[in-house]
Amino acid sequence: MWLSQGVLPPLPFPADAWEPSEVLEIFSQHHSNATTSESLTWTSTGTSDARTGVILQDAGIGFILVIDRRRDKWTSVKASVLRIAASFPANLQLVLVLRPTGFFQRTLSDIAFKFNRDDFKMKVPVIMLSSVPDLHGYIDKSQLTEDLGGTLDYCHSRWLCQRTAIESFALMVKHTAQMLQSFGTELAETELPNDVQSTSSVLCAHTEKKDKAKEDLRLALKEGHSVLESLGELQAEGSEPGVNQDQLDNQATVQRLLAQLNETEAAFDEFWAKHQQKLEQCLQLRHFEQGFREVKAILDAVCQKIATFTDIGNSLAHVEHLLRDLASFEEKSGVSVERARALSLDGEQLIENKHYAIDSIRPKCQELRHLCDQFSAEIVRRRGLLSKSLELHRRLETSLKWCDEGIYLLASQPVDKCQSQDGAEAALQEIEKFLETSAENKIQELNTIYKEYESILNQDLMEHVRKVFQKQASMEEVFHRRQASLKKLAARQTRPVQPVAPRPEALSKSPCPSPGIRRGSENSSSEGGALRRGPYRRAKSEMSESRQGRGSAGEEEESLAILRRHVMSELLDTERAYVEELLCVLEGYAAEMDNPLMAHLLSTGLHNKKDVLFGNMEEIYHFHNRIFLRELENYIDCPELVGRCFLERMEDFQIYEKYCQNKPRSESLWRQCSDCPFFQECQRKLDHKLSLDSYLLKPVQRITKYQLLLKEMLKYSKNCEGAEDLQEALSSILGILKAVNDSMHLIAITGYDGNLGDLGKLLMQGSFSVWTDHKRGHTKVKELARFKPMQRHLFLHEKAVLFCKKREENGEGYEKAPSYSYKQSLNMAAVGITENVKGDAKKFEIWYNAREEVYIVQAPTPEIKAAWVNEIRKVLTSQLQACREASQHRALEQSQSLPLPAPTSTSPSRGNSRNLKKLEERKTDPLSLEGYVSSAPLPKPPEKGKASPTSPDKKAKRHEVKSDPTPFGLRGWSKTSHSLEAPEDDGGWSSAEEQVNSSDAEEDGGLGLKKLVPGKYTVVADHEKGGPDALVVRSGDVVELVQQGDEGLWYVRDPTTGKEGWVPASSLSVQLGPSGSAQCLSSSESSPGSAVLSNSSSCSEGRPGPLSDLQG
Repeated sequence: MWLSQGVLPPLPFPADAWEPSEVLEIFSQHHSNATTSESLTWTSTGTSDARTGVILQDAGIGFILVIDRRRDKWTSVKASVLRIAASFPANLQLVLVLRPTGFFQRTLSDIAFKFNRDDFKMKVPVIMLSSVPDLHGYIDKSQLTEDLGGTLDYCHSRWLCQRTAIESFALMVKHTAQMLQSFGTELAETELPNDVQSTSSVLCAHTEKKDKAKEDLRLALKEGHSVLESLGELQAEGSEPGVNQDQLDNQATVQRLLAQLNETEAAFDEFWAKHQQKLEQCLQLRHFEQGFREVKAILDAVCQKIATFTDIGNSLAHVEHLLRDLASFEEKSGVSVERARALSLDGEQLIENKHYAIDSIRPKCQELRHLCDQFSAEIVRRRGLLSKSLELHRRLETSLKWCDEGIYLLASQPVDKCQSQDGAEAALQEIEKFLETSAENKIQELNTIYKEYESILNQDLMEHVRKVFQKQASMEEVFHRRQASLKKLAARQTRPVQPVAPRPEALSKSPCPSPGIRRGSENSSSEGGALRRGPYRRAKSEMSESRQGRGSAGEEEESLAILRRHVMSELLDTERAYVEELLCVLEGYAAEMDNPLMAHLLSTGLHNKKDVLFGNMEEIYHFHNRIFLRELENYIDCPELVGRCFLERMEDFQIYEKYCQNKPRSESLWRQCSDCPFFQECQRKLDHKLSLDSYLLKPVQRITKYQLLLKEMLKYSKNCEGAEDLQEALSSILGILKAVNDSMHLIAITGYDGNLGDLGKLLMQGSFSVWTDHKRGHTKVKELARFKPMQRHLFLHEKAVLFCKKREENGEGYEKAPSYSYKQSLNMAAVGITENVKGDAKKFEIWYNAREEVYIVQAPTPEIKAAWVNEIRKVLTSQLQACREASQHRALEQSQSLPLPAPTSTSPSRGNSRNLKKLEERKTDPLSLEGYVSSAPLPKPPEKGKASPTSPDKKAKRHEVKSDPTPFGLRGWSKTSHSLEAPEDDGGWSSAEEQVNSSDAEEDGGLGLKKLVPGKYTVVADHEKGGPDALVVRSGDVVELVQQGDEGLWYVRDPTTGKEGWVPASSLSVQLGPSGSAQCLSSSESSPGSAVLSNSSSCSEGRPGPLSDLQG
């Protein structure tokens, strides 16, 4: 039997479709069963490599078929031949048939073959063989299998396994080639994306597909090598050594398929490398374009911002600040510029790497370089202008400094030394030596300055240059006049002088011939001294002394004007710097807190806390920038009138009180969040050496700076037109500082239930030592240790005085400031004072409710005591005046509406008709304070028999500094009285029911003392000796009235000691009966027409007289 094997040609990429074919193989099988006839078996495989699998030389020679039908019938032979003739696909040379061996069948086959030859339609000869030896004559034994007497080693199942493996591998190769062809088409047709994200996605997707295709290739190659190895193993297992052509053909087929796969993989790798490079270049291009758009937007914004930098500065400090801002801006913008330059280099690198989009990259690189060069050129131009401006301002500053030094030199030359020839020559040499420095310090020519600095000169700067030049010229003129005077003095000394006796009045020493400034107080504040250098203060002192000299009034006024301009210049320069610092804080910190790009740097504690941290700084900035600074600049030519500017805007300065009150909260928040990265980043951007808390202190420092500058300006403007305005402005600024300071203490009060605003304006506050005692019935009870005072901080308001305990706090800054625990408050309507206590110049008394509660207050110094006594006196006086006016108004209303009472009535209203008349008489009575301040000079003692206590021309002046907050009879403010240390018994304020008309009481012979009643009086208040004729009395003493004096003083005698002297009438109470009950006068009256009766405890115990009726 002839066998053929097929091989595959190399697989192209992409592969063409393969046509299917069939391979027909015919085997002869000999069955061991004798009854089974021989059969013809054939197998058809529809593989794709059948036709191409035939060896070319075998196909050319043709096939020889051997049909073994020795054990079969003729019909079987006939069927086999007919099937071969109809279905064998290849060329045939010869058909050999081993016919049946049976006699009948053999004979039948011979006869039937001859008759049926034409039916076979065979184009090749068919030879009928009778035996196997006959077959050997046609085919060599080496080509025949063992069952046909040959030696060929052949296993049909093995052959089928090999063919199946080879054809399966060939099919895998075909599918792999088709997949690669499809993937290559997809890659070739893919459009390049226009953004970074899409390009990255496409590159990732294609890479994943490539990896999958490579994995399929790897599996196909692995399969091919596995088939090839199995073929080699089968060949090695053969029973006979030798070459099996079928095995060789199979191996060759597999090797060719593996070679085709390797060639396909190489072609795909080359294609993928190009495609991947294109995608990667596309991604690089998209990154470049995206960076270009971002950098260009930033550079455009930077160029627009730098175009707005047109200010060249109005002072040396301002120009330096602008240069620092420019450097900071250049540093911050330099990051973007460097990024643009780096991006341009990246684009050049892409061009060098032969990028496919060179035409798009090159213009963008050129534009980036142009923007960077434009930015650098603008920075250089801007720095050049500012450097020019800095140079000019330094020259102007040098000129101004030279002028000031000249003024100091003139002021420091002592006049007495100039009277001698040597002194005059020495002073002249000093002046000439100073003038020699003019070339390097002063401005020579205005036209030269205008030409040299033409690029930066604007209207304001030109005006500034002109004023400096004028000041320089004025100073030189003064120097030339002084020089001429000294030359004359030196010349007069050289002539012989007749001896003349000196006149004493002509020997007054004058420190300098040039008049100077009026001598300031030698005890000037250290704050004022901080504004000037030591030589400046010495020069001012000597200049002020020179007013006594022989200098002309013109020189004196010119020197004063120079100093006023110097102070005004300092005021304006510091004001401009202050405004710039506020703006810097608001823009660099406050505005950045709302910047979304900085939000990630803010700590949690800073969210929605901008108003707490900065207070009303924005309001302060707008006031100074829009209003106050512009108005100050209007007074640059008349600095002596600048006080008017302050007075006109004094109410606006109240905004500082709000800022200072918020300062403790601001500092507390700052201490909590000072380490926040937000503040560090803002400080870095602003290039500040100091942290934010230093700038938050600027408003507090500024409001205190004004009073120092006003003091300096006032010293040099004593005889000027605006001196009164300056003095008033200084007082107002000091008042604002005091109000701010007081408010800082006021907000530290804790434990007060009411509203502090209802107590009126805070007038005074300070710390004192306080002793207190309370009267309970007829005895006085010391609540605390007699010799151990309490330390209390007092707050004096218009309507009440508060006692608080000062508590020191631990902490930093404002948290270290003390707090004040509220202890007690006294209504000013029921308060009285005694100025002198036991001879101690630092003590005074505050007593309450007719001395039922007495507080001895010791001030740190006599001056503080005097200030408090005066302020309390003012409050009580104003309340008394208001109460008097209200009583007069009420009396007029009663006279028009109420009927006159019966003359014999004891009702409090029985004297209304007479009260009206007396009220009119009293309208012009002077207001006296005799019950509260006993410091007035005492009158002389009365002469015997000259004055009677009951003489009609003597009237008791009992108008005490006492007032009522409800002068129209309405119920007063009720406030519980407490102990200084802990709450005790309640004691109400005087109410409306206790208010009666004092004139009625006088007419009824009741409690009033309008007419002096001879007899004994009880002392209700201690009175220390206030003069040589004063009588020292104690509370509870009994005295006899001798005579009524002026100014509310009575001359009395102490029956116990026999001593006589003057005491305040307000300290006495008339004894109403044998019980010894007394009515306190000093705590009852509040005006001539209205009295507040605050009776003592002894009155309420034993006398059911008019007081009970009045209280009804």
